[in-house]
Amino acid sequence: MKFYIAVDCEGPACVVGEPGKGLGSGENYRFACLQATREANAAARALFDAGAQEVVVWDAHGTGVNLQYDLLDPRCRILLGSGHRGRFAGMDKSYTAVLFIGYHARENTSRAVLAHTFCSTAFQYYKLDGKEVKPEEIAGKSGRVTIRMDYCAGDDACVAEARALFPGLAAVVTKEALSWTSALSRHPQAVCDDIYRTVRAAVPGAGTLVPYRMPGPLSVEIRYKRMEDAARAALTDRNGHPFAQPDPFTRSGVVDGVSALF
Repeated sequence: MKFYIAVDCEGPACVVGEPGKGLGSGENYRFACLQATREANAAARALFDAGAQEVVVWDAHGTGVNLQYDLLDPRCRILLGSGHRGRFAGMDKSYTAVLFIGYHARENTSRAVLAHTFCSTAFQYYKLDGKEVKPEEIAGKSGRVTIRMDYCAGDDACVAEARALFPGLAAVVTKEALSWTSALSRHPQAVCDDIYRTVRAAVPGAGTLVPYRMPGPLSVEIRYKRMEDAARAALTDRNGHPFAQPDPFTRSGVVDGVSALF
């Protein structure tokens, strides 16, 4: 059994960021990095204790240098940094499932902590075939391999969206969202304990999960927050033509699959 753990930093317990800045770079960001590491490690330990032969922990927030890597189980391999093409580097069909730890709701979700799609300063939304999608939904098929999503941990809005997309998904709610930068959180250690228990219990059924697929061709509509970002986006459709720009903030086109966007 081989697993991938994608780790973001907005969804862990007691993480709310800074008003007007998102997660920011202050004290709460530093705590977010520590707590995201703890929650990812709880999931990794559970996987190894349930018989996993390999676990890759992917630092997926921002530029990919956030976690306290020396606190992770030494049996883990760690994907970090930026600049590589695609997502889930090194993943192939031998992997059993993917877990998402520390994730958040999509950009336009009301009353959700630090909700955004990919980048809180760049995008208003991503739509595929006319439907706004979550980061996990895009990430799940943005590589070359169709994945099975086994587990999600984040605020209540994130978990509700994930369970609507992936029925039967094992999940832990880390906090109850009150606004974009406030929450009623569970205790950090209690969340880690719960992640360990639920991941360990979910592993036996991971191999029977139905793979998540997003068949092409796909119509894509990306709405940016800044006009200059929309104008300079290097996006090409399935025929090699630049995406259309129906208005100053939006680019649209049809691609063969999500991997063409990354």
